[in-house]
Amino acid sequence: MNVELQINNSLSGRARFVSWAPSPCRIRVTNPAGATTPTVSVRITGRSTATGGVVLFRAGTTGTFQTSVTLTVPINGATVPFFVAGRFGRPSLGNGDVTIEARTGATLVGSVPVMVRVRKNANALTPAERDRFVSAFAQLNNQGAGSFTDFRDMHTSVSSPQAHGAAGFLPWHRAYLLDLERSLQAIDPSVSLPYWRFDQPAPNIFTLEFLGVSNALGAVQFGPSNPLQFWRTDGVQGVTRRPFFNTSVAPPGLLTEAQTLALGTLYRLFRGLEGNPHGSAHVSFGGSISSIPTAARDPLFFLLHCNVDRLWAKWQRNNARFDAAQVASYDTNPGNPVGHRLPDTMWPWNGVTGGGRPPTAPGGPMAPSPSTTAPGPQPRVQDCLDYQGSITAGSRMGFDYDDVRFA
Repeated sequence: MNVELQINNSLSGRARFVSWAPSPCRIRVTNPAGATTPTVSVRITGRSTATGGVVLFRAGTTGTFQTSVTLTVPINGATVPFFVAGRFGRPSLGNGDVTIEARTGATLVGSVPVMVRVRKNANALTPAERDRFVSAFAQLNNQGAGSFTDFRDMHTSVSSPQAHGAAGFLPWHRAYLLDLERSLQAIDPSVSLPYWRFDQPAPNIFTLEFLGVSNALGAVQFGPSNPLQFWRTDGVQGVTRRPFFNTSVAPPGLLTEAQTLALGTLYRLFRGLEGNPHGSAHVSFGGSISSIPTAARDPLFFLLHCNVDRLWAKWQRNNARFDAAQVASYDTNPGNPVGHRLPDTMWPWNGVTGGGRPPTAPGGPMAPSPSTTAPGPQPRVQDCLDYQGSITAGSRMGFDYDDVRFA
């Protein structure tokens, strides 16, 4: 007998990635040889390498996740649903380091390798994780000739009103990071976007092997094996970044994580983080990252904003703020400009230009995911709140943070 396991309801190898949020899966019998009854009992478990990710299971849309689940599967080829999720605190270090196995009795009848892929603290990445990320980012840039140009063109002076200074600051940047991350994963599906936790020392980020070391002139130097040495944007080779602090410690003057999460339980209060710590982290450097029109020239920008999004995700979990229908989850001020209201589609993914939007819309629709359909090719502001699918399962956006549990 043989069974087929569909992860994220797909047979694609690029869909075999899970996080803390439940992923829908299906199982079916493809070869009923040896079966003597119309149905068979199949036990599904996970097998991990010594340092690999760990997965848990449940049969239905609710209930507690367990180390195994036993399903009654018809032998006529009909599929039976189940759910899999990573065990919090045990993400993967590499692609396929955990295997989902199906057995009838003691007989293995099917298996599939998966990865518990979450966004991690960049300072704690293994060298292999770091190198995969750096390599994918360098390929996306392709010495200035790659599709990273679209992401650079999304974050400029002319686009600033779509992304800053109003309620949509956090949803817009969440979509922006997700689009970039999915583009990186199209190059290497094992990669996720790491975050720079800027209220803690992060010396492992500012190294020749990772995001570089600034010289006295602010030119960032990279090691000879680091492909970011070929980074190019706006027709200019290299990265300019001048730290105003010792990069072996955290920048001074930033709100800590605890202080940020205590800004208030209402979104209109919490979004004050756009100033401090977000803005304060930007201007802890001189160079391109210190200014909105040029910040996206520096790869560090995306790790900085990944931490901002992580803080929002943690605030959402702490205060149950995933439901766009709840007033406290978002600032619905009637004076919000276009692009910052809950039902608004967001530029540039909507392709709209003029009439309060920028004159161009680089990049096209949101990059698709083989694991989920959310937030759609033209995401709305409200589509970016329930990123774990805790209110509506179909809203799951396919990413999680290493220290933010499923709500």
